[in-house]
Amino acid sequence: MDGTEGNAGQPGPAERSHRSSVSSVGTRADVLVYLADDTVLPLAVDNLPSLSAHELHRAVREVLQLPDIALDVFALWLVSPLLEVQLKPRHRPYKLGRQWPELLLRFTDAPDDDVAADEPSLQFRRNVFFPKRRELQIHDEEVLRLLYEEAKGNVLAARYPCDVEDCEALGALVCRVQLGPYQPGQPTACALREKLDSFLPAHLCKRGHGLFAALRGRGAKAGTGEQGLLSAYCQVKEVAGSDSEPGASLSPHYRAYLLKSHELPFYGCAFFHGEVDKPAQGFLHRGGRKPVDVAISLEGVHVIDSREKHVLLGLRFQELSWDHTSPEEEESVLWLEFDGDNEGTPVNKLLKIYSKQAELMSSLIEYCIELNQTSEPAAPPENAGPMAGRARVPGSDGSRLQRGGSRGPPFPVTGQQIKRVKPKRTTSFFSRQLSTSQGSYTVVQPSDSLEQG
Repeated sequence: MDGTEGNAGQPGPAERSHRSSVSSVGTRADVLVYLADDTVLPLAVDNLPSLSAHELHRAVREVLQLPDIALDVFALWLVSPLLEVQLKPRHRPYKLGRQWPELLLRFTDAPDDDVAADEPSLQFRRNVFFPKRRELQIHDEEVLRLLYEEAKGNVLAARYPCDVEDCEALGALVCRVQLGPYQPGQPTACALREKLDSFLPAHLCKRGHGLFAALRGRGAKAGTGEQGLLSAYCQVKEVAGSDSEPGASLSPHYRAYLLKSHELPFYGCAFFHGEVDKPAQGFLHRGGRKPVDVAISLEGVHVIDSREKHVLLGLRFQELSWDHTSPEEEESVLWLEFDGDNEGTPVNKLLKIYSKQAELMSSLIEYCIELNQTSEPAAPPENAGPMAGRARVPGSDGSRLQRGGSRGPPFPVTGQQIKRVKPKRTTSFFSRQLSTSQGSYTVVQPSDSLEQG
């Protein structure tokens, strides 16, 4: 990969299918590009091995007749059930596809048999570096539809953790797109019941039976599932400029869905896989590790419980400092440092995320911060892109990020853990902690949310 990688992360919608994107190789090849709604766009191209992602991106835009803004909105991704990589314009998809086993060995813990069997597909998806505020300026219906389909897929796959009310509100907007405006007296409930998994995540579509289902439902909010969806559907207001006639533009409804999705802090994130330490439990003080998804966007970092699908920690960039250790030094780890309090005492908190993708996450954080510091981000230089080389450690050049209050639960840290951060910091970002502990880290008891699972 010429020493640099694209934006790699953990797969989500890719799990729906496992497919190849190249059906033949030679002077002329057929390339299959998958869109957000899982439709396939076949392209016949010449000299595939030397074709850049930028050239292939242009071919996709021409076939779909997308406006120029699509160059910024979307990117080409190589995606498999094991890994996702957003390509830079200069990358050559065919070359990266041939190097796929090497990428899996470097950035995943997949068994050898899975690595040998894995094959990526080429997908046309949202660019991680496209700001949400610019989405609201888009008027082209096809661009809005592709963004809507991708956001909807992430919600239905529970990749975007949502509470019940948000799921119902988003599902109601999908109902409006697929079923038209709500009509009192029409057999709407039957239509919802038959296609419930098209509107709501799977965990809200389950219909339990028996004693355990009744016990689980005692504390549940009334109106969830199809009843809650139907109630939300009734309340969907017709957006100004929309028309209920067949064939009318759906752009206002796509935009309404995206606007609601923007309230989710992990909308548009790149996702990575990792693990965090679980607190010691029981008589034998057994701990272990909890699998997490790390979602990184232009706005900050969120750590999500992979199994329970709830947010463990959310931090804006001005609320954290970070570092990573490489496998050459020790186990690959991303460190997140943030400030908080422990029983009224200001303390530094340190979260240790074990992941072979720590270097990728660190570089992505750095590049997102750099983009935020410019009003109109320029294209990344060839040797300083989102995943190019090692990240500069915050503070290593004398600069500091502005700090704010932190959000999320406290995590257990020890005085020894910070010593493994390379290079060592001579001072903390949180100077008030130094005045009380002479640079050491106070042990913080884990919260209930981390003790589950």
